[in-house]
Amino acid sequence: MIRVLFFFGLLFLAAMGFAWMADLPGTIQISWPVYENGEQVGTDIWEQSPAIVAVVVAVLLAIFLAVVWAIRVVLKSPQIASRFFRRRRKDKGYNALSLGLIALGTGNAKLARRYAVDADRLLEDEPAARLLLAQTAQLAGRDDEARQRFEAMLEDPATKALGLHGLFVEAERHKEPVAARHYAEEAAKTAPGLEWAGKAVLGYQAVAHHWDEALKTLERNYAAKLLDKKSYRRQRAVILTALAQKLEDGEPERAFSLAKEAHGLALDLVPASVVTSRLATRRGDIRKASKVLEATWRLNPHPDLAETYAHVRTGDAAVDRLKRVKALSAQRANTAEGAIAIARAAIEAREFDEARKQLKKVLQSEPTRQAFVLMAELEEAEHGDKGRMRDWLARAVTAPMDKVWMADGVISADWQAVSPVTGRIDAFQWVTPESLADSEGAVLEDSLFDAPALPASSPAPATPTVAAGATAEPVEDVAEAVVLEAEPVDTVKASANETSPKAPTGKQGYEGTTDDVKYSPSLSNLPDSASAAAEATVTASSEKTGEKDAPKTGPAADPKPDSTAETVGDSETSAKSEERARDERDGKTAGKDDMNRPIEFPLSRMPDDPGPDEEDDDKATKTPRPRFFN
Repeated sequence: MIRVLFFFGLLFLAAMGFAWMADLPGTIQISWPVYENGEQVGTDIWEQSPAIVAVVVAVLLAIFLAVVWAIRVVLKSPQIASRFFRRRRKDKGYNALSLGLIALGTGNAKLARRYAVDADRLLEDEPAARLLLAQTAQLAGRDDEARQRFEAMLEDPATKALGLHGLFVEAERHKEPVAARHYAEEAAKTAPGLEWAGKAVLGYQAVAHHWDEALKTLERNYAAKLLDKKSYRRQRAVILTALAQKLEDGEPERAFSLAKEAHGLALDLVPASVVTSRLATRRGDIRKASKVLEATWRLNPHPDLAETYAHVRTGDAAVDRLKRVKALSAQRANTAEGAIAIARAAIEAREFDEARKQLKKVLQSEPTRQAFVLMAELEEAEHGDKGRMRDWLARAVTAPMDKVWMADGVISADWQAVSPVTGRIDAFQWVTPESLADSEGAVLEDSLFDAPALPASSPAPATPTVAAGATAEPVEDVAEAVVLEAEPVDTVKASANETSPKAPTGKQGYEGTTDDVKYSPSLSNLPDSASAAAEATVTASSEKTGEKDAPKTGPAADPKPDSTAETVGDSETSAKSEERARDERDGKTAGKDDMNRPIEFPLSRMPDDPGPDEEDDDKATKTPRPRFFN
């Protein structure tokens, strides 16, 4: 719009000038002599108004300029032709370069190489064409050619950083960290503002645990504005924490100074707080050690904080540690970490009711495997109940996983400052592995957390249900019902197999046959108090009858009935058992029945029980216990 107004302004001024010249009085005369035969014979005069003279002069000037331009074109025609063909060649080269980049992006290495060769031929000393050739070689798998092309770029200052980046990528592809770190450092020196070079150098220094050099590199990156202030403070705190952990044993004073600075930069960084508190405890500054942990706990509750806080004062009793953990947990109430810490300290202090209360709270809100394992430890420490302990451990197998230190798919037992996979600083986070996380778990009833009831002094009588038509002696109590004959295992089973089909199972899990009576109590069918009472009564009856040796099992064992055999069999059962044992010795009874025979375990020890303790072994040598079968 401005140009249009300017044009009309000039046109108006020209019109005004011509109008002014037309109004001027007088004429302009141009005279020149006329010669004829060498003698002047007269004078010619050209007389016009000023306006006409101006128009004529303008026309003559235009003609003169046109003639001059034509002469210049003729004289410079070789240069003009050369420029034309050069531009045409460059246009073709850039077109080939564009098509080559498109082919490279689509993964067509063959087509990209063809366009790259054309671009390099048409465009002389073009960095983009050389880069396209090098990347095409990378895509095609010609690593030697790609390396040579990138090394050739180092000779030109304009492409030196480009060549270093290409060589850095090649070194990382071939798992050569030393060479990759060298190229990154050279690139950082050549162009300090390169973000990839600054981060790569910092990462390699951190992976190598060169923390002092990493601090200097971090300062250079921050000065070059490669990261913001928040990221700089966080990464500096992480590096200072790692350096403090390294110097904790050798230089505790410097380590304490570094850890304290790291805690000030990032209050929620758990390792910084733990190291600071630990070093403050060594210095005797209990107040400082406690305040550091409390500040971090309010922002980020963590088991390591609770463990360090419990032992912040050396020599405290277990009860004192429990009080200290309760005080820490109260600063951020209703957290699973605090409840688990209290439960752990309560178990150590033998405060089992408090531990059960805290674990119940965790297991009904945020169940984890650690909470189930602690519940198993509580059952074993308070009552020595291995059955309930195994039950909690079985629940722990399918419970949701606990939080762990994890970075880039790597799980570490301890916190690390840098990821071992990518070299990224502050990569480890305290999270639950999503790929390994299970469901939230089943709902736990309140009755599961109740302490087991002590067995009664005398078991309550129980009358088993016997199938119709079965003949059996009346049973006095549960203990007599579970006492088994002193016959071998195979003999008893053979007797059961040869009899008629089994009668329906009773409420308490007893089974009966038409020929003989067989009682098979199961712990799952008996209440806890009844099963415990039955086991105690059986042990007492065994001591009373004076059993010395446990009955042998196997096909070759001869039956030796004793006083307990009267409860489960009669003379007919014994005869069939002897016949069955004789047939097995002759090899006549091998078949599908033996293959399908169920595996039998004594109720006094479950299948997953590793075995009796030393005290149980001593008791077993003195008083043999009867065997039970399902």
